[in-house]
Amino acid sequence: MKRPLRAVIDTNLVLSALVFAGGRLTPLRLSWQSGRVLPLVSRATAAELIRALTYPKFKLAADEQKELLADYLPYCKTVRIPAPPPATPPCRDVFDLPFLELALTGEADVLVTGDKDLLSLAGELACPILSADQFLSTFNIDR
Repeated sequence: MKRPLRAVIDTNLVLSALVFAGGRLTPLRLSWQSGRVLPLVSRATAAELIRALTYPKFKLAADEQKELLADYLPYCKTVRIPAPPPATPPCRDVFDLPFLELALTGEADVLVTGDKDLLSLAGELACPILSADQFLSTFNIDR
């Protein structure tokens, strides 16, 4: 079996894939469930996901939040970010740094994001930075 793609997936895309189960990012969710994609997480990115699931706009009860996390975190590989963290390309939004550090430390094959600041860094990281649509089509993830 071919090794899974090591992917850093930004929080907004993970949320969309989890919360909107029948939405356009369902193939992304299926890709980690099938083992084609190995999502990488760090303490900071996992904490952001856990925090985001509590946002009132999602109207998720605590048990629903746990269920969604259980549909993602067990499929992930946790990467410890060293101190000091690796040097990243200059980034306008400091909240994007954990994803860049994770991609570098975790030797990601791809960083998947909808964040314009991260997408603007395409070509400046060791791995490609792709939108969800680019990722799904580039790696032939079934739609």
